[in-house]
Amino acid sequence: MALRITDQCVNCDVCEPACPNGAISMGAKIYEIAPRLCTECVGHFDEPQCIVVCPVECIEWDPDHVETPAQLLARKLALHPEVA
Repeated sequence: MALRITDQCVNCDVCEPACPNGAISMGAKIYEIAPRLCTECVGHFDEPQCIVVCPVECIEWDPDHVETPAQLLARKLALHPEVA
């Protein structure tokens, strides 16, 4: 399942550089996570780095984008074929 940022985001700027897939960017008011780029850090780290660094704990699982670990790993490999 991809992740999403809630409206409790304070735009602290720490999540964007922590994402190995470039899935996080500034939206109209708060940071947003692009589900088509989010792999929950599968294949990169043991846990999502945006959640690890978020000081206000405003990043949660997105029930609208449920995916298996195998699907997330396949996306990671598609996004980063040079490190496959």
